[in-house]
Amino acid sequence: MKYSNRKQAILLLADGTIFYGKSIGIEGTTFGEVCYNTGMTGYQEIFTDPSYFGQIMVASNAHIGNYGTNAEETEADKIMIAGLVCKNFSFNHSRANATEGLKEYFEKHKLVAISDVDTRALVSYIRENGAMNAAISTDGTDIETLKAQLAKVPDMKGLELSSKVSTREPYYIGEPGAKYKIAALDLGIKKNILRNLAARDCYIKVFPYDTSYEEMSSFNPDGYFLSNGPGDPDPLLVAQETAREILNKNEPLFGICLGHQVIALANGIATYKMFNGHRGINHPVKNLLTGEGEITSQNHGFAVVREELEKHPDFEITHEHINDGTVAGMRMKSKNCFSVQYHPEASPGPHDATYLFDQFINNIEKARAEKV
Repeated sequence: MKYSNRKQAILLLADGTIFYGKSIGIEGTTFGEVCYNTGMTGYQEIFTDPSYFGQIMVASNAHIGNYGTNAEETEADKIMIAGLVCKNFSFNHSRANATEGLKEYFEKHKLVAISDVDTRALVSYIRENGAMNAAISTDGTDIETLKAQLAKVPDMKGLELSSKVSTREPYYIGEPGAKYKIAALDLGIKKNILRNLAARDCYIKVFPYDTSYEEMSSFNPDGYFLSNGPGDPDPLLVAQETAREILNKNEPLFGICLGHQVIALANGIATYKMFNGHRGINHPVKNLLTGEGEITSQNHGFAVVREELEKHPDFEITHEHINDGTVAGMRMKSKNCFSVQYHPEASPGPHDATYLFDQFINNIEKARAEKV
């Protein structure tokens, strides 16, 4: 295929707005909620992050694919985004340790993508009008047919997606003889979270999204972890009940992103769908306990209602997003529990937030000491 003679393709938004571009060479039509990520690097980690399942990703960086892909740099075993929109797609890459090009990677996973789009205009439009459902079509499907198909795509609000990305069977990470045992609830867990725990001498058993406390506790863990993941946290009733039972036993509990939201819901604190969400690797967060700032990686379209959290007698806000004041972290006063809305394992700072894993280990040590 001659890269200069590629087929025309379109991005159709739910409100009828159309952006034109060119196919990167994979024919088809795909649907999802359109959102954008402001990160300048790390596109492979973004594409394989389970939290992005069901979303069409707009890359705000002007060049995508220029450093190819590497099999060791994925957050899941397959691509999770529903489609890609970008400005300049690099069919040729330059990187010593790349295992293949991005186009070949997309072909392997059959990902529909559109390039040569005015992404500056598109990102501005989403910022002004909010995240909404969209369709990418590279196979010549007519506009009216696309509109009819797009109208049937469910909204992200109220949509349970953890079941689509969670493990079907429990599995183990780390060394069996490690100092700590962690039971992790997989709501859409990223591999690098597990790497960070294993690096702290943890042996982790990863459980499916709908696992009960009784089954998780049979592993006899020293602490529990609730992972990130896609979709609306509100329908995750089993996960909320599991979190409640962990808290009733006052076991050490750490939650990230969707897990953070599940902990809030388990305590009667509501969540809401954000107008655009936070997606990028340079989000500023203030640690209210230390007064220090952190550069964080974030990827979420839902958030905890701050006003309800502030009224809850057993909760304390520990971190806030500097740009908009949304809740970026919280902890319980009477329980061994804390959580954050951002991703410390992504290390954009690069090490601004990795202390949170150490904090989890310290909480486990404290719990051990109290049992002696």
